[in-house]
Amino acid sequence: MTRTQRLTKDTEGALAIRALGLATAVAFCVPAPHAQQASAKPRVWVLSTGGTISGRGDTRTNLTDYRSGSVLGEQLVAAVPEIAEIADVKVEQIVNVSSTDISLDNWLTMARRINAIFAADAGVAGVVITHGTNTLEETAYFLNLTVRHDRPVVVVGSMRPSTAISADGPLNLLNGVRTALAPAARGKGALVVLNDEINAARDVTKTNTYRVETFRAPELGLLGYVDGDEVSFYRASTKRHTANSEFDVSGVAALPKVEILYSYAQPGTAALDALVTSGVQGIVFAGTGAGLLSTIERNAIKKITALPESSRPVMVRSARVGNGRVVANDTYDAMGMIPADNLNPQKARVLLMLALTRTHDVKAIARMFREY
Repeated sequence: MTRTQRLTKDTEGALAIRALGLATAVAFCVPAPHAQQASAKPRVWVLSTGGTISGRGDTRTNLTDYRSGSVLGEQLVAAVPEIAEIADVKVEQIVNVSSTDISLDNWLTMARRINAIFAADAGVAGVVITHGTNTLEETAYFLNLTVRHDRPVVVVGSMRPSTAISADGPLNLLNGVRTALAPAARGKGALVVLNDEINAARDVTKTNTYRVETFRAPELGLLGYVDGDEVSFYRASTKRHTANSEFDVSGVAALPKVEILYSYAQPGTAALDALVTSGVQGIVFAGTGAGLLSTIERNAIKKITALPESSRPVMVRSARVGNGRVVANDTYDAMGMIPADNLNPQKARVLLMLALTRTHDVKAIARMFREY
């Protein structure tokens, strides 16, 4: 073999080695199919219902006089591009009203839609609801009792309209999506996320008319925080909810009529008499102190208990105080009144409506108030 032939062979060998190395490097650079699947973003649904978070004012300093529902769900999500970096978001405008106008039919629609989403797609990580703050806690508690899955349902809102300086809606929405994606949020029931804080739907209530830190769980405290590094939980509700709930609204056409009566010094009985005459199925009393009623009210209730069972409403004692339990009491138990434990009047109404879709038996409903 001549020197030229040897050089040619050496060159061909070097090129072959180089080609092999390049091919190997390329092979290592191409992600495997399972790696590509692992990099896919998790899926979250955002159901938009209107409220302040979708409100628009005439000026950036107008924080109190604005038009709810001016910004649709797709626009809310598009205005926070950071959401698309962490999740594949599906948006649906399920209703568009101020939360003062949220109806019982809206609640049924939301619960059925969320249950349908979870049933149809096991890959959905969670659902986020954008909602006005005035009745947000009631919607959240209704979903806490009627969504039949353990994946997160997160309700968010804002105290300032979208056009305001320092609007809080965008960050609340992002944090709501982050919470819906968090594995630790699974099985915690419906959650309320505002002001970087996570609260249980059962415990939380609106405590201030304008401040961004309005949603609190008095005495019981929040569940956790949504910070820049992670979603952190420190406790969970021990009451029954979601996947462990006995309430199924899939076949419920309309919720039973339940009203709230507020107690105060020397109350009249005209409202109570009118409710009973109207055929209301349940009454929640926002009693004074530990859910107590005046002699005037108790005497009126004794007349109600004398009515045939089919024509008298189921009665529940809650309290107007805001903290603490309403417990069993011989006087009220004898009148067939159910203690609401620590549910505030508006949430006691939610539970009583759902209880009445299953039974009118006072003992059975009292058991539900102990468990939920």
